[in-house]
Amino acid sequence: MMTFKTMMRAGIAAIALSALPAPVLADGPVAARSATEEKAAFDTDRADILAMAGNYKVRFDMQESTVWKKGYAPLDRKISGGHEVVRVIEDRGRHIALQHLLVVEHEGKTHIIKHWRQDWDYEPARVLVYAGPDTWKWEDVPERMRKGRWSQTVYQVDDSPRYGGWGEFTTTGGVRRWRSNWTWRPLARRDAVRHPVYDRYLAINRHQNTPDGWIHWQDNMKMGLIDGELKPVVQEYVLNSYTRFDGYNVKAADDYWAKTKGYWAAVRAVWAEVADSKGGIGIREEAETGTVVSARLLEVGTMIADGKLSEAKAIAEAKELIGKNTRSF
Repeated sequence: MMTFKTMMRAGIAAIALSALPAPVLADGPVAARSATEEKAAFDTDRADILAMAGNYKVRFDMQESTVWKKGYAPLDRKISGGHEVVRVIEDRGRHIALQHLLVVEHEGKTHIIKHWRQDWDYEPARVLVYAGPDTWKWEDVPERMRKGRWSQTVYQVDDSPRYGGWGEFTTTGGVRRWRSNWTWRPLARRDAVRHPVYDRYLAINRHQNTPDGWIHWQDNMKMGLIDGELKPVVQEYVLNSYTRFDGYNVKAADDYWAKTKGYWAAVRAVWAEVADSKGGIGIREEAETGTVVSARLLEVGTMIADGKLSEAKAIAEAKELIGKNTRSF
């Protein structure tokens, strides 16, 4: 069986010092709307989020562009891709969770990698955000900025947090999109394994539905401590394009999820309890896999899917693993 770390090193999956300053606010408060307009906007927002579920061919297009630090040589443009299934795993009206699953063919076999998760919450009071190496903390959303807005919190392959932001859906030039505020993010694996001069991103994310899928556009300012001061190094533009496509083993992803969804629901609950009881999540980052517990949590999920481990034993191990490797603030 191919291990999670082996798959990551092979480039099959693209994952995602001092305290970070608070992110810059998005635009001002959403303009006042009637109750009818408010309901219509909420329903349209929900439809746009739910429309991201489906079966896709994905193209990842990354380009370091503008250099902010003299002497820095930007990386060459990198384009990769794969097949990804996105499923709605929670829908409580004002809360929607979408789970991404990579479908990979390797040496004649189909492998499923539980990929990232995105949670959407309407008019949130707080968001779990990246607050420096190994640290994610709760950040209050200013009360005047909550109305009419959604937060998006992105989680790593093991359901630990990656980054969170908030913003509103707007239509400009006939194109409807959601845009986040400026958010801090840890290095993605593609950068973390290289040990570059920068050590975090300050980013804006945009999600836009298209006639045949959707796109995730990232504007990443790569930042690093230079002479003791946090400074920009280079700008990066990332365009992830999700095009609807069924020409791969979609059933393998759905079968994996059917067998493991109980386990992963329990894992999500453990992380949520840790975040609430410990004032956030403190866990050591690991360049290859995201966190120090990622590889084992993914391996346990595969063992359940393969019938080699019971769900009860898997959940018990996950609780112990997360509990031992997280800290309080």
